[in-house]
Amino acid sequence: MGSLRSSTSTAVDSVDAEAACALLALEQYGYVDVRMWEDFEKGHVAGARNVPYYLSVTPHGKERNPDFVDQVAALHSKEDRFLVGCRSGVRSRLATADLVAAGFANVKNLEGGYLSLLKSASYQAASHQ
Repeated sequence: MGSLRSSTSTAVDSVDAEAACALLALEQYGYVDVRMWEDFEKGHVAGARNVPYYLSVTPHGKERNPDFVDQVAALHSKEDRFLVGCRSGVRSRLATADLVAAGFANVKNLEGGYLSLLKSASYQAASHQ
């Protein structure tokens, strides 16, 4: 039986919410939030930088941000370590794959996105200090 992955797919490193909290707490990693700015403004990780992966999402489709990689490159070098997160982890996986394909060496996807962080015991504890 064949793999569902295409031969051109890019390997994406992912971390769960607990591991993400540890990396962020030790200030080892930055955080790029790829949600649209409206969602980012409703709540986000402290110190997060917002670079939307999609410019719009409508019933007719999604308009991808054609400048996404360049906008991230304006904030981070290709050697910087940072996590990529969205709402639930789907968009951030796509964004992380694009960044890895563009040569970003130390980028990790946040599995489950911002929602998983909000449910994480480590994140809740850190936000109440």
